Formats: sequence, structure tokens, C-alpha cells
Amino acid sequence: MSSLTHCRFYEAKYPEVEELVMVNVKQIAEMGAYVKLLEYDDTDGMILLSELSRRRIRSVQKLIRVGRNEVAVVLRVDRDKGYIDLSKRRVSPEDVLRCEERYNKSRGVHSILRHVAEKTGTPLEQLYREVGWPLQKKFGHALDAFRLSITDPDTVWDSSSSSSSNKEGGGGGIVPPKELTEYIANRLTPQPIKVRADVEVTCFGYEGIDAIKTALKAAEQVDDDAVKVRLVAPPLYVMTCQTSVKGQGIQVLEDAIERTRKAIQSSGGECIVKMAPTAVDSGDDARLQALMEQRERENAEVSGDEDSEDGGSDSGNVAAGAATAAAAAAAAAAAAAADGGDLGSAP
Repeated sequence: MSSLTHCRFYEAKYPEVEELVMVNVKQIAEMGAYVKLLEYDDTDGMILLSELSRRRIRSVQKLIRVGRNEVAVVLRVDRDKGYIDLSKRRVSPEDVLRCEERYNKSRGVHSILRHVAEKTGTPLEQLYREVGWPLQKKFGHALDAFRLSITDPDTVWDSSSSSSSNKEGGGGGIVPPKELTEYIANRLTPQPIKVRADVEVTCFGYEGIDAIKTALKAAEQVDDDAVKVRLVAPPLYVMTCQTSVKGQGIQVLEDAIERTRKAIQSSGGECIVKMAPTAVDSGDDARLQALMEQRERENAEVSGDEDSEDGGSDSGNVAAGAATAAAAAAAAAAAAAADGGDLGSAP
């Protein structure tokens, strides 16, 4: 096989006895199953028939199938002849989970390094020796190091050394090819998470509209204007923010809600949480958008029946939503004033 794009995942050429490995079944014969060890550059191995299952074997095809990946444990390794005997029956469910996790992480590293090898013309094994395996020794797994390098590159990489002297030591001790750091940034940078909360904001006090506007603006000023407020239908508003860490996003919205509550309560209003801050996906966004469009159509129909200067206002505007939410209170307050009543005691 060409050394440009093929190499084992780990520094050792062969696995150790009792090591868990991921294999792919190539052929089923009378003696057992012939497999290839995926983490060791497709090195051949064999699972004897007696090592397929603890139970009596009625049908080999039900236990193992050609082309399927299986977790096996190493029984014997003949390094001179390259023979590797494996067992499937000695693998526990916990072993399967551990092996699958390691294999998936190692396959991710392999994919990244192979991409760089193809792009730069550097042999894959050279990249493993200079980058992959040293990182594995230092950080436990190269993929963990790759992820850390996005937020803390100085801990992982040694930017003070030349690329021709990749040795452990210095900052991170390893100088990566430029193509590697760029590809890691593109592939492993966490996708932004959208966090959303639904609140009802009302104020039947004298300040009414202005109090609602001020309270919602206070929410949008949290964390460098990271929070956005949108009207669904008075008095319901949606607060959203985007973050790379779910917990941080939830905390930002909780702070925004608290600011809104304090601001509106100081004016005699109320802020009620209808949906606590939670991470949402594109499906939630689509449902929210459909709801907003439905409410907008309903408002437009009502506005079309009214001979009012405010009938054509933008229902998506926070100020307009606040005005609609406080309209009933303002009318009641005006009526109370005309009768000599108290402005602050509107129903």
C-alpha cells in the first residue's frame, strides 16, 4: 500500500494481547472468520469458530457477517509471521462501547491527517510520527489535542520552532503544517448553538408602552448585545442568542430575563416566563416562524377591519408590539381619568 495515504492509527505496529480492536469481516470459513484490523492498516486476523460466541452456534451467519465491523479482543500475536488470533465471545457490552468510542475518535484523526497528506504530498506515516503520535502520548488522544488547539493553540503547538524540527518540548513541542491547523479549524470548530426563551411582558401602569420598550431593550443589552428580542403576538416575545457553549447561552438568557423583570416591575408591570431558556434546532425555528406568520396574518385581518392610523404598523417591531400589548390598558386609563379615577388603577 502507498505510504502517502495508508498508515496504522497507533504507533505500535501490532496490538497488544487483551487489547480491544475494531475489525471488519472479510470471509467466513469452516475454521472461523477472517478479518482485517481497521486500526492497524488492515492487518489480517482470525476469529476461530470457538471464539465467536459463548453459546452453542446454530448459525454462524447470525453471529457474524461479511462486511460488518465487529469489536474483538486480541488473544495471540505472532509478530514474526504477522498472525493475530482474536475473540468475539470474550467481549462484554462495556468493552464494545469503549472500543467504539476510541475507534471513532481515532478514525477522525486519521481522516484529518490523510486529508493533509493528500493536500501537501507528505506521507501519512510521517504526519503521524511528527504530529499524531506525539499528541497521543501527551494528551491521551490526538483528537482531544486537535479540539484544544482551536481555543488554546499555545498549549498544543510550538509556534517558536521551525517546521523542520518537530520535537517534544517548548510550548506544545509540535509544529503543525499550516494546512493541518486550517483544516482542524474548519472541521472541528463547534457549530453555534441557538438558545431561546419565551416571555410575556405586560404593563398596565401609567408608563405602559414606554415601560415595555425599556424592559425589552434592557434584555438586548446583555452580554454585548448578544440577545435578540422578537415579537410573536402581544404580549408574547421570544428572546434568542447564539453561543458555542450551551450552558453559557442559557445563562445569558436567564440574565436577560432577570433584567427585563426588574425593569418592568419597577414600572408596575410583569414578566412571565412561558418557556425557560433552552437549546433549539432548525425545526423549532421553523415552527416559531410559522407561528409568527400566522399571528401576523391574524393581526393584519383585524387591522384591515379597523379604521385606524396604526393599522399598518409592523407587527415584527418590538415597539409596535409593546404598543399593542398596552393598548387596552391605555384606553382603560384614559376612561378612568375622564371619570376622575386613578390612572394607576387600570384593570
